[in-house]
Amino acid sequence: MLLIHFLTITQGGCMFSSNHWGEWNDSQLQPTIQKLMKGYNRYLRPNFNEGPVEIGMSLDIASIDAISEINMDYTATIFLRQRWRDSRLVFPGNESVSVDGRLVSLLWIPDTFIPDSKRSFLHDVTVENRLIRIFSNGTVLYALRITATIACNMDLTKYPMDKQVCTLQLESWGYNIQDVVFYWTRGNDSVKGLDTLRLAQYSVESYYTSVSEAVYETGQYPKLVLHFSLRRNVLFFILETYVPSILLVVLSWISFWISQSSVPARTCIGVTTVLTMTTLMMGARTSLPNANCFIKAIDVYLGICFTFIFGALLEYACAHFYTMQHQTIEDLQRELLREFSESNGNGSIPIVSSTQPKQSAEVDSTADEAAEQSVDSDPKIHAGSKEKVQSQGCGLSSVKKASRRAASVFVVENPHNIDRHARTVFPTAFLFVNILYWLYYLIV
Repeated sequence: MLLIHFLTITQGGCMFSSNHWGEWNDSQLQPTIQKLMKGYNRYLRPNFNEGPVEIGMSLDIASIDAISEINMDYTATIFLRQRWRDSRLVFPGNESVSVDGRLVSLLWIPDTFIPDSKRSFLHDVTVENRLIRIFSNGTVLYALRITATIACNMDLTKYPMDKQVCTLQLESWGYNIQDVVFYWTRGNDSVKGLDTLRLAQYSVESYYTSVSEAVYETGQYPKLVLHFSLRRNVLFFILETYVPSILLVVLSWISFWISQSSVPARTCIGVTTVLTMTTLMMGARTSLPNANCFIKAIDVYLGICFTFIFGALLEYACAHFYTMQHQTIEDLQRELLREFSESNGNGSIPIVSSTQPKQSAEVDSTADEAAEQSVDSDPKIHAGSKEKVQSQGCGLSSVKKASRRAASVFVVENPHNIDRHARTVFPTAFLFVNILYWLYYLIV
């Protein structure tokens, strides 16, 4: 009994040592596969020296996990199915044989790859997600489950009202068009899953497939391309960015209804809205690439809102300046009236108006009268000065008129009219700019 037990252990150990992981022998293969593998060379493609191998492909898009505007790529999990016919694998009957995915090391398979892939991996839980099915006519079905991060060139000039067109390309790495031909098995119907796909910020508008060739220095290679359009859902950005910026602009208009004498209140509203708008602009740019070539639609709108908010602050500065100027003129008039009333009554009391140009005109006339009196008092220079005055009279009068017109432009009779006009001008201009903005980015 001890001898029999020892021989059993020895034979079991020998059997275990001869069967390593991934190695296949005749005892492990089914009878049909056992016959097919005899004389099969996996290093030679099907139809060797007889023409190219036609490989049909189909895709199932399981999910698109992330679309990154910063890195300009998207991550997708796909089921890639490839079909081709290998005459060396023909066997009698009308049935198909599904074999273990680890048998792929014994068969010839296409060298398909994704040229725009940045990172990709094959799922291996609980085993490598491979499927191999051999049909009686020699057709081989090879399916894989792949997750890949694929580059997508994006145009962000209309962000967040943009529409991006991304592609998924499949090419042959080593076999050119004389060896391998790619085709979609059912045209546009070869792609499944995009119709029912649900994304966080995007919705799939349309997709289509195409067949082309990739030209490299080493030759021409077959290529299949899946094009799909993604439109961004703008509702999230309206609630997060557009509505707060509009409310900040409206908040800045409240200062138009506050008295100009309330300097702290109006200044506080202006500075607070400017700083809040700056913070909102910085937060909107954190999720976008820092590229100078992209002037995005959201940047344009935030810039418009910032301009209106800053304009409201400048409006109060101008109104306050003219108010202080008007008070200075009134104080000066009171001082002049008081001095003339306290005088002994000699000379006429000049009429002082509330506008600065008339006041400057009277000062000029007084200066002219003083000059004429000084000239008349000296008979020797009377004749010469009279000629000079007559020759320069025309030029001086024109200069005086021009200076008076220029001064009247910058003088506001009632500074409170600035706030009254701003209550109408600012909302009207903001509404007009909004109409132009939304028409341009939504229709054009």
